[in-house]
Amino acid sequence: MTFVTVSFQMLALLIMIGTGYLIAKKGMMDVHTNEQLSGMIVNVFNPLLFFASAANSVGQISLNTMVQMGAIAAGMFVFFIAVGMVLTPFFDKDPDQRKIFQLMFVFSNLGFIGIPVVNSILGPEYVVYVTEFLVVFNIFFYTYGMMVMDGKLSASALKSMINPGTVCCAIAILVIAFEIPIPEFIRTAVTYLGNVASPMALVMVGFTLAHSDLKSVFGETRLYVFSVIKLLVLPLVMYPVLRAVTEDPAVISVCMIMFGMPIGNMTMILGTERGIDGRTCSAAIILSTVLCVFTVPVLVTLTL
Repeated sequence: MTFVTVSFQMLALLIMIGTGYLIAKKGMMDVHTNEQLSGMIVNVFNPLLFFASAANSVGQISLNTMVQMGAIAAGMFVFFIAVGMVLTPFFDKDPDQRKIFQLMFVFSNLGFIGIPVVNSILGPEYVVYVTEFLVVFNIFFYTYGMMVMDGKLSASALKSMINPGTVCCAIAILVIAFEIPIPEFIRTAVTYLGNVASPMALVMVGFTLAHSDLKSVFGETRLYVFSVIKLLVLPLVMYPVLRAVTEDPAVISVCMIMFGMPIGNMTMILGTERGIDGRTCSAAIILSTVLCVFTVPVLVTLTL
């Protein structure tokens, strides 16, 4: 897969983001509608996409590969945590903002952006691999993420691990592991519904961009430095280790895309709930999302 091919795929995603931007600027969608659509993506369409990918991949992916993918995902989070602990003090001196930067290093947008990117570049059959990363994401977010923010782990945080996305990920993994056949009419229905997730998620990104202060997003040098480290440097550092673990090109491609995903919005949500100023985090999320359109082709091309 050439750099040009991947770039065109990412530009297609950029067009979808631009569509969301124009929809917002034309007043065709308000904040309430955006929240409702976001809820449907998280709780309905993304989970169905996981299930559809698994249902259409029965017999094609081994249990060993799924276990290996889960181990790689866990290793990624451990590495990001270590890097965040070392580099966070260089980006902000405020204690609360340090917490935000520490979590921004660790928790990427594996769902809203990761799924559309994998779906577009590699194909829908590879989305099932993303489920492993999302399961591990939930485990780390509701344990390590909560401990960074609150200094302790609560029972309510652990309960939050149980959500539609996690449940569907678990079902998808079981379908693959036990090669459970799914009737064709069910596969057809969930495939069509799951296909809604990717374009809708990108439209939501465009909506967020339209309601942001573009000067704060694109005018802060430290956020460019942070984004380059997160989107390019860290994935390339992990690449030799990944090649030592597996030679499967499908696993390598999906993992490199996951390694290079932009900052996720869960960090901002968590910080806002605790009264932490979210402007820097919001700007970093948008900037890294836009920049990943250009960095993902570099990662995929260099590592294939």
